Amino acid sequence: MMTDEEMIHCRVPERQLERAIAIMHRLRAPGGCPWDAEQTHESLISNLLEESYECIDAIRANDRPHMREELGDVLLQVLFHAELAAEAEQDAFDINDIACELSDKLVRRHPHVFASSAVNDTEGVLTQWDAIKRKEQSIEDKPYLKNCGKGLPALLRAAKITKKVAKVGFDWPDHAGVIDKIREETDEVAATLPLEDTDPHVEEELGDLLFCTVNLCRRRGIDPEVALDAANRKFERRFNSLEKTLKDQGISLQDATTEQMEEAWQLAKQEERS
Repeated sequence: MMTDEEMIHCRVPERQLERAIAIMHRLRAPGGCPWDAEQTHESLISNLLEESYECIDAIRANDRPHMREELGDVLLQVLFHAELAAEAEQDAFDINDIACELSDKLVRRHPHVFASSAVNDTEGVLTQWDAIKRKEQSIEDKPYLKNCGKGLPALLRAAKITKKVAKVGFDWPDHAGVIDKIREETDEVAATLPLEDTDPHVEEELGDLLFCTVNLCRRRGIDPEVALDAANRKFERRFNSLEKTLKDQGISLQDATTEQMEEAWQLAKQEERS
């Protein structure tokens, strides 16, 4: 059996998870890293979010080496929280408890694989998963949307809410119905233009428009987060091209007129499409 020091320097491939756990324990131990020793579950929230998004970025870029690195950073956050939890005086748990709970959950929620459920398609699997989850959490008699998407960013939560209510039939019969609703919400946003920006109706109507747009994404099988990220990237590419065009003309962004920017923008669009 390896000592802690030997495990920290272990290069055996199948024991690298044990090695990471040992390293995390050493970092938090007396004589370890001062920064790591100061961290709490709360202080690490921003790290968990940041590492998750950086991992997502690597996945979308199909950058396999970077993806491996970023998945490691996400794993670090799990190991860090597990180490903190193991140190707690009350309700302590460690990485093995986390893995055990996960494994039990996966077995329970896949009775079509590990038991005798006859579900054999994706839609049935998702419906079964949701029913099992509600039963496990004893919320069968609670509001259907209780805790739905809790803690998610607003865009992702909107997608999760609309997807869930659609499962019980609360949905438009076709895409055209959503488009009509988006037009209706756009008109209501336009009606708020005379209002002050601080008027609560302005935010409310813009929120309704965003929510309906998320609904259309869901109906078309598009992840709104992915779609918006792609739109961000496209805008960034085109604006960078706009900036270069102006710079080649000896014009800075600060000195460019609206007409010059629009001309450079249209040129960027044409170049990208060609």
